Amino acid sequence: MKIPTGLKHKPVIVSENYDKIDGRMADNTDAKGISLGLAQWNDRGKVDISAKIWRHTGDKWSRQSEELPFHRILDMAILICKSKLFFQERYHKNEKDYPGYPDLDRIGMQGGAMNFSLCPENEHLLEDMELFDQCLHKDDEILSERLNVLAGIIKELQNS
Repeated sequence: MKIPTGLKHKPVIVSENYDKIDGRMADNTDAKGISLGLAQWNDRGKVDISAKIWRHTGDKWSRQSEELPFHRILDMAILICKSKLFFQERYHKNEKDYPGYPDLDRIGMQGGAMNFSLCPENEHLLEDMELFDQCLHKDDEILSERLNVLAGIIKELQNS
């Protein structure tokens, strides 16, 4: 399915047929493509780039298609990686190993920090942590494949 080019987001680089590789939802998803291009929120004289996940209902392109700035995508990737590490280590560590518990880590960024913590406001945190951990294990092959690809590309970037 061809990604539309007549909308506010202007695709420059596209990955069509994303529905074939959309993780556990492959071949059963409304996410039909991903594009990198000029952001839909651009104002005259101020241009940003963004990534967009294109959703299609079967009849038309969906308003639920998502567009994210690159830095937010990378922040999400960092959060995913830190979460994966936390859940891998959690059986070998306990609360006393995290002095600021439920704060787990601070990652220095832009003169500030991205905080990484458990959500104490979640009434079902322990139960939800178990479910989250089960999903990480269930999807380990899918996630690890993508993380290995990403690691290889990052190494390539560092060597260029």
